Amino acid sequence: MLRILKTHPELVPYQKDLDLRMALYRKKRKQILGKTNTLVDFANAHTYYGFHNTPAGWIYREWAPGADQLYLTGDFNDWRWTDTPMKKLARGNWELLLPGDILKKGSRVLTIVQNGDRLTQHVPLYARRVTQDWVTQSWCCEVWDETEPYPWTDEGFSSDEPPLIYEAHVGMSSEEHRIATYREFADTVLPRVADLGYNTVQLMAVMEHPFYGSFGYQVSSFFAASSRFGYPDDLKYLVNRAHEMGIRVLLDVVHAHAVGNTLEGINLFDGTSYQFFHDGPEGDHPAWGTKLFNYDKPEVLHFLLSNLKFWMEEYHFDGFRFDGVTSMLYHSHGLGESFDSLASYFTMNTDTEAVTYLQLANELAHAVNPHAVTVAEDMSGMPGMCEPVKDGGIGFDYRLGMGIPDLWIKWVKERSDEDWHLGTLWKELTFRNAPTIAYVECHDQALVGDQTMMFRLAGAAMYDQMEAKTHTLVIDRATALHKMIRLVTMAAGGDGYLNFMGNEFGHPEWIDFPRPGNGNSFQYCRRQWSLAADPNLKYRGLNDFDRDMIRTAKRYRIFDEPWPTLKKIHEDDHVLAFERGGLLFVFNFSPDKSHTGYPVPVSRGEDYRVLMSTDDFCYGGYGRIGRDPVSAFTPGEEGNTVRLYLPARTAVVLCPESLIAEENASDN
Repeated sequence: MLRILKTHPELVPYQKDLDLRMALYRKKRKQILGKTNTLVDFANAHTYYGFHNTPAGWIYREWAPGADQLYLTGDFNDWRWTDTPMKKLARGNWELLLPGDILKKGSRVLTIVQNGDRLTQHVPLYARRVTQDWVTQSWCCEVWDETEPYPWTDEGFSSDEPPLIYEAHVGMSSEEHRIATYREFADTVLPRVADLGYNTVQLMAVMEHPFYGSFGYQVSSFFAASSRFGYPDDLKYLVNRAHEMGIRVLLDVVHAHAVGNTLEGINLFDGTSYQFFHDGPEGDHPAWGTKLFNYDKPEVLHFLLSNLKFWMEEYHFDGFRFDGVTSMLYHSHGLGESFDSLASYFTMNTDTEAVTYLQLANELAHAVNPHAVTVAEDMSGMPGMCEPVKDGGIGFDYRLGMGIPDLWIKWVKERSDEDWHLGTLWKELTFRNAPTIAYVECHDQALVGDQTMMFRLAGAAMYDQMEAKTHTLVIDRATALHKMIRLVTMAAGGDGYLNFMGNEFGHPEWIDFPRPGNGNSFQYCRRQWSLAADPNLKYRGLNDFDRDMIRTAKRYRIFDEPWPTLKKIHEDDHVLAFERGGLLFVFNFSPDKSHTGYPVPVSRGEDYRVLMSTDDFCYGGYGRIGRDPVSAFTPGEEGNTVRLYLPARTAVVLCPESLIAEENASDN
């Protein structure tokens, strides 16, 4: 019996389905590896295909089984399309040797594919650098010489800490109205991330994509780091600097689909629609307008698995956040599905080929780096998502808790906060069947057409009521709830935490990439860091609260304890209290009811001290909660109880004095 059936007995009725999952995995693994190879040995397509500088000259290879002829053209032959034919090898492979220095680093080239009488232009599949001509808007490959090793200084770097993720987009990380670079991000944003206490950066939009406004989710060149932000060595500099600061770096990897473009994409590279993708309507995503991989083809697995290994070895990424996992797992792509019963995961709707691919991908990532972290963007809650592959699972380390931001958005949009039901909140925060990354908002909630949490709470008042010394009803409510929502989500919602860059200090407005519809403006495609740096604005207090919240979670290792322990929930009083990592978290969500001497049960019979309060002056509050120790002893009562002053719309974090002493001793 699979171990997953022992740890999750509710899955026993679906044993045949899980046995089939593992049978398909073993069958595919045997098909692609044979009897002797390992996945690490198999995932080396990038070392064979593409451009490679050898003593004999440049060797260029492609896999294009449906093509009648391939040519290479570029500035080396004055862009004469058919002057430089490639030689056809076995199994649909093509090869070209250009002796001497005919090609140079930076030479601009394209592949010409002949299919029948038709000739088409394409960016080489394994291009390491792809650039766009800003006049013609056309894309081409720049030959990149990988024989010059980068001077890495991160040997031996690893981290096994629960992930506190700072989700980031390099291009929009400058305050100026322009696209920022990898090096600027490394030198200006990474120190900020380290100061806030986050231990993981998740980089979006790194894999090359033709449309900047796609947020990197319509990938064209899978082996090319986006040239918008600099050169390959600049990205390596960023990762190296992060590792020097003790920060792991995850790549937002897009293997759920690919852009449909043919010049700069991989679509129709050999003249057929089924080289990489399903043929016919099955190969088109009904909602995204993109192409869908055929995960059953060994050659497609070779391409995608090699892509993962490439990013880990060439750029030292520490793992991946897999985008669009729900879309991959189901033939319906999860559209209109409720996933309200276990039976909904084990039907003809399940794409078993995608399940097998994800199992192989996770096995490979952890074989390349045993400390790798993989995160699934899955809203369906597929059973076994974060169980080891050998036990019958899919092998991810974490999944995103996508239901949590959905709840917060729904409540903030549709209900006044006095109508929030804390039992429902507690259930959403703690009901999880896998290690979960909790979050209030990621980039999705900040895009044009939606709103950041702070903008949704405050509205237009953000424009003229954010002075530090000014108190208005709207902004006081918005800043108070902004802090409380983040604290309760981080402390109770999962086994890690995620924040999109800038949202920690309530970045105003939305994200809108430059496009013709907004006059190609960068006004809303940047981060206004100066707002958080200004002591005269409330953004500073929100920023400092986030910093201290993250640092407290790390210092007291709250994620070492898998589940929070509920100590009190009172709907009429709007009070929620729980313990985790030895700390006591108490929330009064009431908009107008303060409590004096409010009893909260605790686990330890000793004095407790306040570590932080959302109401502290330094966080933009009123400073109503003192720092005197609170005794857990109450004469005449059994059990341990602290009695607290809980002003309306505040939260407080308390710690037993003995635990504070232990932490102070460990510092020394």
